[in-house]
Amino acid sequence: MRSSMSRKGNCWDNAPTESLWGSLKVGRLHGRRFATRREAMDEIVDWLTFYNHRRLHSSLGYVSPMQFERAWLAAQQRQAA
Repeated sequence: MRSSMSRKGNCWDNAPTESLWGSLKVGRLHGRRFATRREAMDEIVDWLTFYNHRRLHSSLGYVSPMQFERAWLAAQQRQAA
C-alpha cells in the first residue's frame, strides 16, 4: 500500500488505512514474536484474508468487504444491461 497525503488539516485521507493497521496490530500482532520474517508475513496474509472475506463490517451493512464488492459489482452490471 502507498500512503496518500491530503491538504493540511484534512485527516480523513489516511483514516481507513490507519484503522486497518490498528485492527491488525491489536487483533493479531500485539505482544507476539515471530521466529522468521516469513512467519510474520504468513500471519499478516492470514489476517487480511479473514478481514476481507469473513469479518463483518458495520459500515458495510454487516457483510464482509468481499460480499459488499460482489453485490456492488452485480448492481453495476444490472444497471449497465
